[in-house]
Amino acid sequence: MYDTILFPTDGSELAEQGIDNAVTLAETYDADLHTLFVVDQTTYAGHPNDMDREAIQNQLREAGSRSLAELEETAADAGISLTTAVREGVPHEQIIEYTEATGVDLIVMGTHGRSGLDRVLLGSTAEKVLRLSPVPVHCVPRES
Repeated sequence: MYDTILFPTDGSELAEQGIDNAVTLAETYDADLHTLFVVDQTTYAGHPNDMDREAIQNQLREAGSRSLAELEETAADAGISLTTAVREGVPHEQIIEYTEATGVDLIVMGTHGRSGLDRVLLGSTAEKVLRLSPVPVHCVPRES
């Protein structure tokens, strides 16, 4: 039913609560599992031009790489190989682009990730992916 599953993450603990669901679905359907971390360029949008954007991007890339390494361990413990990717841009746009470019046929993601004023102003990444995705989206709610 599903050949390629994508688990996008922002590296937050809440977002990564869904990895077990993604691994279980990959096992059930004998599917390839991918994970994607997007260096969110909206994080520093509107900030002064004198700030060191390159340093911020590098820190976010490093955080993404650490997060993906942890997810690789989780998948490996379950006997699942994991393809990882780091992209830059607007998270929901990059998730959709990655989905279309790699033939993903199911997205598994947490309903909550990073929060704060940006989330209130811009809306939820999960909600945007759910509305715009060309494939089914399996949303994993926050664990109590």
